[in-house]
Amino acid sequence: MHLTAISPPAKKPEPAIALINIVFLMLIFFLIAGTLAPPLDKDLTLVRTAGLEGREPPDALVVHADGSTTWRGQPIGPAEAVARSHAGEADTDNAMRLVPDRDLPAKKLLEIADDLRRNGAKRIFIVTERGLD
Repeated sequence: MHLTAISPPAKKPEPAIALINIVFLMLIFFLIAGTLAPPLDKDLTLVRTAGLEGREPPDALVVHADGSTTWRGQPIGPAEAVARSHAGEADTDNAMRLVPDRDLPAKKLLEIADDLRRNGAKRIFIVTERGLD
């Protein structure tokens, strides 16, 4: 009878090690990416606009809560607004600015944006209120 030594099976590396390495690399990436943007100066004091009266930009189409649109205070349709917004400009990119009312349904806003695109607006910017609080 001949006896041979049987070696124990080789251990496979843990799959969790690869996951830990990936998480560690992501952590380093986000730490570096977060430090690329310079912070605001510590002695900087931002302007307070809480008491100012809000006004739409002069060349923007204002969309009211009921879906009606005005241009420079006058009622106007989206097609005419596109034509007026670039009248007299030789080199234009056909960009339109929309100032929607907070209570305007999103579906109505999308309908108006589609109407502007059909009438020649290539880019549409939505002007919103923004705060740093």
